[in-house]
Amino acid sequence: QVQLVESGGGLVQAGGSLRLSCAASGGTFSRYTMGWFRQAPGTEREFVAGISRGGGNTLYAYSVKGRFTVSRDGAQNTVYLQMNSLKPEDTAVYYCAAAQRLFTTVQAPDPSTYTYWGQGTQVTVSS
Repeated sequence: QVQLVESGGGLVQAGGSLRLSCAASGGTFSRYTMGWFRQAPGTEREFVAGISRGGGNTLYAYSVKGRFTVSRDGAQNTVYLQMNSLKPEDTAVYYCAAAQRLFTTVQAPDPSTYTYWGQGTQVTVSS
């Protein structure tokens, strides 16, 4: 059983930056493809970014490509989401998720791929 705990959310002005962290415990971190999703009020949960088990492959939603960077640190059992040039439309609860399967560009964006989810962290971007 994997536990995921996100942190790093908060309130930031448009154009600012935040770095989200997701600490994993209870499993072998290197076995998990990791994903970041977000959900704004009244909307479906949407894919933001994914990273393969070894960190060599990443995938981004079109809306965040070039602004967000996903990375992972095996020694810390942590996955990060560096968010730059934030926009008000980035406001949402951000969730990390883990899947014990190989990373593919087809499966990574699909929430049903992931078995384990964190509790979420709120990101609010003011205009």
